[in-house]
This record gives sequence, C-alpha cells and structure tokens, in this order.
Amino acid sequence: MVTKSSILLTGATGTVGKEVLNQLLEKNKYNIVVFSPDRKKNRRFYSKINGAITVCYGSLENAEDFKKITTPIDVVIHLAAIIPPLADEKPEMAHRVNTLGTQHLLSRVKELNPNAYFMYSSSVSVYGDRLSNPNIKVTDSLIASEGDEYALTKIEAEKHIQNSGLKHTIFRLSAIMGVQNHKLSKLMFHMPLETPMEIVTPPDTARVFVNAIDKKEILIGKTFNLGGGEKCRLTYKQLLEKSFELYGLGKLNFHPKTFAEKNFHCGYMVDSDDLEEILKFRTHTLEDYFLMTKKSIPLIQKIATQIFSYPVKKYLQSLSEPLEAIKNNDEKLIKRFFN
Repeated sequence: MVTKSSILLTGATGTVGKEVLNQLLEKNKYNIVVFSPDRKKNRRFYSKINGAITVCYGSLENAEDFKKITTPIDVVIHLAAIIPPLADEKPEMAHRVNTLGTQHLLSRVKELNPNAYFMYSSSVSVYGDRLSNPNIKVTDSLIASEGDEYALTKIEAEKHIQNSGLKHTIFRLSAIMGVQNHKLSKLMFHMPLETPMEIVTPPDTARVFVNAIDKKEILIGKTFNLGGGEKCRLTYKQLLEKSFELYGLGKLNFHPKTFAEKNFHCGYMVDSDDLEEILKFRTHTLEDYFLMTKKSIPLIQKIATQIFSYPVKKYLQSLSEPLEAIKNNDEKLIKRFFN
C-alpha cells in the first residue's frame, strides 16, 4: 500500500488557495491538512468540500494554535497573508500575520518533520517601483515602494524561510487576475496608468504549487518569478480600459491627478519562462482572461452599470488618495504619489 504524502495548505479560502485545494483534491493522492481562521464563512466553505481534508482552525498570529497540527507534514503550501489595502492600513497586523505567522509556521513544521518541503507565495511587490525598468529578474534587488507595508512583510518572510533550514522554494507572484476577484477600492489609484503588468490567472498560479510537489528536487533552494508570460502582458491603463468596457463603465475619463505617478509595483517577469519550462503551468492568455470576465458579467448588471456609469465613476474618483492629496495640499503624500 502506497503511503499518501501529507500536504499542509494555508490560505485555502483565498483566490489562489481555493484553486490549489481543488487541484490537490483532484489528484486524490494526498492527505490534505488545512490551517484556517475559525470563521463562520470558512466553516461553511469547508463543509461543502467534496473530499477528505483535515481542518485545523487557528490564527497565524498565535504560535500556540499551530500545535493543533499534529500530522507530520511532507509539503507545505503557504499562501495565507494580509493583503493590500488592509496590509497598508494596518501594518502591525500585517507584520504579525505575514511575517511572524510565517515564523510560527516554520517552527511547527520543523518540529513535526525537519525534512519537510516548504513552498511560499511571495509577490512582485518586493521589487518595488519598476516604471523606469520594467523587465524584472529574480536576481534583482528587493526594494519595497514607499508606503508598501505588504511588500516589507513579504521581504522579511522570505528571509526567515531562507534561513529556516527547511527545504524550500519561493515563488514571487505577478498580478493575479481572476474572474471578479478584485474589488474596486482606493488601491486602484495607487498604480500609475503606464505601469507595465504581467498577469497570471488563479488556476495557472495554483498549478505551479501543485505541480511543484512532484518536481521539488529541481526546485529546492531556489526562488522563481511566476507570471503568465509574454501573452499576458499589458499596461495598467490597457487593463482598466478593457475592464471598463466589459463592465459597461465607458471611458477611463477621470481627473488627470486621480492616479499616482510613482511608488507602486508590477512589471514584466522576463525570467518566468524558466518556471514554465519546469512545471508547464500556463494555460491562459490575456484574451482568455478577458473572455472569462465577459462571460461572468450578467447582462442586467452591465445594463445597470451603463445607466449609472457617471455616478459610479464619480464615487470611484472620490476614493483616490492621490487626488485627495492634491486637493488638501498634503506635501508628504504629494511627494509619495507624484513626480
């Protein structure tokens, strides 16, 4: 009888995490352990899972909660994190969850199995503002943009993983674009319109972590950029223009100072083909993403959006912190957002 490997997954209710969990279940060859916050919506989610999983409820902030994990773990897929805008609004919480939480997890995994393989979901944000140099390689310096607390937590967590003594691989994810997985918020105005982007869909991203389990000997000790490739590249302005068209919002006609001019992140992961060569994870292009998005929008929603496009865009513009900085003559924020 073949013994199943035990996989520990964090962030299973997130956009990528759901895809990872589904793909692991489809393999039907792993003992799956999930570490998850104890919330009603999470309990409802796991109750509907069609497959055998073990759920350990706890907080990444609490080292004691990790003792609920008692199974010797063979592979860890660590996706859980506080993300922007919450990470930037509550940097102390982001540090406790993203950085200290990763340390707690590393310690518990080492106690259970010092030979475990640890995979970590990092971010393109660790490279900081790349407007003037959009071609990103994994060997580039890590310099978080001003005000990007999320990126700082990712950089710190990477260091802890690299110094943990565990076998590990770090994947720095580009812009994850799934069907309706992005809520409109003030963060949309922090990114300059001319920012180069390379998207990757949640299913393709998840395939990296799942396929890596069988390829770990090639991946151990390395860091990779994870992007959708050349067919998934565009500028932020192009992404918004197409998205506004699909949702019925019309033209991107905001005040000229609505969007920041610097201090965000994203770029082209020019060496992400290295990962594709090993894991063969790419199935979606930009065209696929926009087609999936189009199909997901109910006709009645698009009609309603077209009718109310003016007040919707007026409301969105009111969320712009760069524009607010100009109106309030906030010199500190003006310096952060504008050249």
